[in-house]
Amino acid sequence: MAYSSGFNPHPRISYAGAAPTGSASEAEYLEIALAEVVTPDSVRVALEEALPDGLDILEVVESPGGSLADRLVASRWTLEVATPLDRADAAVSQFLATESVPVERMTKKGMREFDCRAAVVSLTAGPDERGARLDLVLRHTVPAVRPDDVLTGLASVAGVDVGESPLLTRLEQGPLDEATGEIGDPLLGSA
Repeated sequence: MAYSSGFNPHPRISYAGAAPTGSASEAEYLEIALAEVVTPDSVRVALEEALPDGLDILEVVESPGGSLADRLVASRWTLEVATPLDRADAAVSQFLATESVPVERMTKKGMREFDCRAAVVSLTAGPDERGARLDLVLRHTVPAVRPDDVLTGLASVAGVDVGESPLLTRLEQGPLDEATGEIGDPLLGSA
């Protein structure tokens, strides 16, 4: 691994689009600068030996150039909530029909209010063992709209209670095809 120069050198590693605390993810990306040219397979072997069980490396590729963070434009999430499907479906319809849904959240800069509706590309409800499973595609914005912000927005617009401890899982993140709403592979080069 390459290190920065200076008095206190640091590993040159960056985590692009890390998931919010308390959520699960199947789509985390990081970039590692290397001090010498090696094959992606040798990097994969070294990482697998160093990482704890349960943290799996799915793929190691050479960077196509440019910033990985710039290619992570949107993400797909599942939100498992303890809300009956009919209530969740009605809340989703009401949320999507609303032009703007302001929510407040504490950020590094203090309490901020922002529109969580503007970041939602798509939102649907389906059945789940706990009640309902929401499929959410979020556009990455500044400030970042998180899945829990969308749940707060659903509660404010439709008065729906999602229950305690909804399960939030990121399934994908990458470039967004505006025509289809699909998330692409950020490792394939240009966004």
